[in-house]
Amino acid sequence: MQKPLLFLCFIALSLWQCQSSDTQNTATAAEPEPEAYALDGKPLYPPADSEAALRRKDSLLTIARDNFEQNPTALDNIIWLGRRVAYLSRYREAIDIFSEGIRQHPDAPELYRHRGHRYLTLRQFDQAIVDFERAAELVRGRPISIEPDGVPNAINQPLSTLQFNIWYHWALAYYLKGDFAKAADIYERCMNYSTNPDLLTATADWLYMTYRRLGDTEKANQVLEKISPDLEIVENTSYFNRLLMYKGLKDPAELLNLDAPATDLDALLNVVTQGYGVGNWYWYNGNTAKAEEIFRKVTATDYWAAFGYIAAEADLTRMQ
Repeated sequence: MQKPLLFLCFIALSLWQCQSSDTQNTATAAEPEPEAYALDGKPLYPPADSEAALRRKDSLLTIARDNFEQNPTALDNIIWLGRRVAYLSRYREAIDIFSEGIRQHPDAPELYRHRGHRYLTLRQFDQAIVDFERAAELVRGRPISIEPDGVPNAINQPLSTLQFNIWYHWALAYYLKGDFAKAADIYERCMNYSTNPDLLTATADWLYMTYRRLGDTEKANQVLEKISPDLEIVENTSYFNRLLMYKGLKDPAELLNLDAPATDLDALLNVVTQGYGVGNWYWYNGNTAKAEEIFRKVTATDYWAAFGYIAAEADLTRMQ
C-alpha cells in the first residue's frame, strides 16, 4: 500500500503547484527559474504565451486535473495530467508525473514514450534514449494504437500512433546526439509505422537529413523518391515543404524570411520550423556560413522546445 500512497502524495503536491502557479509566477517574476539549459549552458525560460492560448491551456489542465482527482491511478489520467502540464512549459514537473506513473504502471510504454519526449526537450538525450528503448520493448507485439492529439488538427482526426512516436523520437534522440548511423537505422525502421502522408513526410525529412550528414547522397535521394508534390498533408506542411526544397521544387527563399521583425511571432515561429531545414540546405550545398547564420537566427527565438531549435543548437555546438 506504500507505493500508491506515495504516488498520491506526490500528485497532491503537484496539483497544489498547478493551482498556485499563478501566485508563484507573480511572486518570482523578478527572478524566474530556468526551465532548462541549452547545450552551451544558457538558461532557458518558458516563452510568453498569448493570453488566449494561456487560458485555453489552463482550462484543459483543469479538466485533466479533475479527471485525475476522480481516478488518480488510471493510466490515461496520469498521461493527460503530464501532457497538459508539459504544454504549459513545465517540463520537469511533467517528467516527475510520468516517473511516478511508471511506478504504478511499469509496463506502460506510453509513459516511457512521453517521458522520453520531455527528456529531449530538456536536452537530456541519453535519458530519452533509455526511455524510448524501453518503450519499444514494451510495445513489441501490441496492435498499432492511435495516439490522441493534444490539440485537434484541421480534420479533427489523430494521425500518429504510439508505435510511430516511439521510433520517431528515439531516432531523433540519436540525431541530436550526433550519432547519425544509429539515427538512420531507427528512422529506417520508423518508416514501417509511417503509414500516412503526414507520418511519411515527418520521417522522410529527418531520414533525408540524417543520410546527408552521413555523406550518403544516394540513399538520401532514394528517400526523396517517396515524396510527390500531390501528397495531401494535414499537419506536417513544414516537413513537406522542406522535402520539396531538397527535391529542387521549391526555392529556400519561399520557405524562410530571415528579416522577420521580432514582434511578428508567427514569422519567428516559421524561422524555427522551416529554418533548420533551410540551414541544412545551405550546408549540403557548401555554404556553411549561411547555414550557421540561419541556425543562429533559429536559436535567437524563444521557441527552444521545438526540435528544429534543438537540432540547430546541437549543430552550432559541434561547429564550435
